[in-house]
Amino acid sequence: MSADDQRLIEECLQGDTAAFGVLVRRYQERLYHSIYRLVENAEDSQDVVQEAFLNAYQSLEGFKGDSRFFTWLYRIAVNTAISLKRKHRAMVRMEKATNGEHALDPLDPSAANRPEHALEQAEQQLRVRQALARLSPEHRAVLVLKDIEGQKYETMAEILHVPIGTIRSRLHRARLELRELLEKSEREE
Repeated sequence: MSADDQRLIEECLQGDTAAFGVLVRRYQERLYHSIYRLVENAEDSQDVVQEAFLNAYQSLEGFKGDSRFFTWLYRIAVNTAISLKRKHRAMVRMEKATNGEHALDPLDPSAANRPEHALEQAEQQLRVRQALARLSPEHRAVLVLKDIEGQKYETMAEILHVPIGTIRSRLHRARLELRELLEKSEREE
């Protein structure tokens, strides 16, 4: 852990709430972008990040400093995001049962130069998002952490509180399942 983070945490534990505000400003944007990749919704991402900071503040005395502060905070946020995805999954099932379909938010393909390229990219992103949404929260979390965030296995194990072997196994199964879902989606088109 950086000496500056350690100093800020010590000041916060002594009652200086402004010190925690510095930590929030330091890590808020990075945490938001990471969590957005998990929940794919701006409002939900903001809620998760806010709840993660609140939980971190309330649990700061329990932070032992064995890992970097951001890693500890990230673990709290990922667990919060997984819980949120489980709740949403149950709500989507109920919604499908009541009105038959679930609408997806439209993608913003404005970054592409050619219109046909943008459409292709948007269709592929939609297929990947739909396939990711069908994975269990645990499988989705390891895919996002490793393949999108580029996290190391050790960091992932620390964040998710599982052994590295479990991370590797989940990642392997998640990649296979994602591949199958994407192949099935392509065959159906």
